[in-house]
Amino acid sequence: MLLNYKQLGQGPDVILIHGLFGSLENLNVIANALAENFTVTNIDLRNHGRSPHSEEMDYPVMAHDVLTLMAHLNINKAHLVGHSMGGKVAMQIAHLSPELINKLVVLDIAPVAYKSRHDDIIAALKLVEQHAVNDRKQADQLMQQLIPELGVRQFLLKSYAKNDQGQLQWRFNLATLSKKYSNILTNIKANDSCLCDTLFIKGNDSDYILPEYRDAIMAQFSNAKAKIIHGAGHWLHAQKPQAVNKSINDFLMA
Repeated sequence: MLLNYKQLGQGPDVILIHGLFGSLENLNVIANALAENFTVTNIDLRNHGRSPHSEEMDYPVMAHDVLTLMAHLNINKAHLVGHSMGGKVAMQIAHLSPELINKLVVLDIAPVAYKSRHDDIIAALKLVEQHAVNDRKQADQLMQQLIPELGVRQFLLKSYAKNDQGQLQWRFNLATLSKKYSNILTNIKANDSCLCDTLFIKGNDSDYILPEYRDAIMAQFSNAKAKIIHGAGHWLHAQKPQAVNKSINDFLMA
């Protein structure tokens, strides 16, 4: 599977990997900042954005998709930056093909299995899909029943767009993502410790990286260090873009 991607900038290669229900557009704020010093390849994961759909959805297949794109683009070695689910994809790539990775940046996710936390979101997305919705405003009104946070709804609605027939629909493959959601919650597949230099960046107000995950992180990424972004939650790159971009850039340039 060849993923949809967008490239900008020049210099050493950096690959950006978005999270669940997102697209490459979500990481534009990082892409634009890094493009001053790097060649940035910003991707849509399978079943997201403008990339192909598939009934297969787990971390090894998503990692192989990125490795296939790297080969297609003749990228022999790259830094990886991934947010949330994309952070797990980046970690999986680093374990599968460490020789292809320079440095690894993981935004607000840990190499652990998580409990379900998207049930209301999935139900809201299906609610919109079941109704004949003519515009994003109507979709937003339906979603309010299950998702009170405006920011979350706005994020999701970025992927609600017209298809080739002019009909509004979710760009991501909702059927597969909801069916394979348990695969997204699970941990990556790793048998040993990845030695690549790794930076975990946590939003101070987020509960995705907890103190009790430290042992799991160090067991799988022995050269890891951490950075905390104050005043930010899980969407730290949207809430504190300057602080996040500086942290990433300083780490990759060191």
